[in-house]
Amino acid sequence: QVQLVESGGGLVQPGGSLRLSCAASGSIFSINAMGWYRQAPRKQRELVAVIPSGGTANYADSVKGRFTISRDNAENTVYLQMNSLKPEDTAVYYCNAVGVTTARSRFNTWGQGTQVTVSS
Repeated sequence: QVQLVESGGGLVQPGGSLRLSCAASGSIFSINAMGWYRQAPRKQRELVAVIPSGGTANYADSVKGRFTISRDNAENTVYLQMNSLKPEDTAVYYCNAVGVTTARSRFNTWGQGTQVTVSS
């Protein structure tokens, strides 16, 4: 009922930048929070950044000062601007949205993931 479509991943050199986008669509009544997670090979999925509706964004310590999450509530879209990328940022990045559908049921939806590779 709710779908997330991500874009913007790719290959970048260390020190470079990328911008990820994630658009939510479907039977959305409201979105409480949108965020980005990542999963590197042989590691567990971890939170990168989350932004609640009308609230303050939270970041993983490893990305503070380098990544910025932002949200367009009118378009149900969340962005992740990634600067000063490091090889250890290499992972599949997943978008997540939590909210309420038009049927007044809760949803917790994941995107399909987008690969970010930081390498020279």
